[in-house]
Amino acid sequence: MGRNYLAHAQGNAINAILAAAGYNFSLLLRWLKDFLSFLIAVLQFRPKQAVA
Repeated sequence: MGRNYLAHAQGNAINAILAAAGYNFSLLLRWLKDFLSFLIAVLQFRPKQAVA
């Protein structure tokens, strides 16, 4: 996790929570990127409807 600049036991707890939140946020961003890529691909390759 790297160096903890927060003091004492409460600082250690806060550091662990912030590290976990940052990791989860990176997972969320990766999922969002994959989902948007999939959505764009689906929208690009859908069949065009004929005009009557």
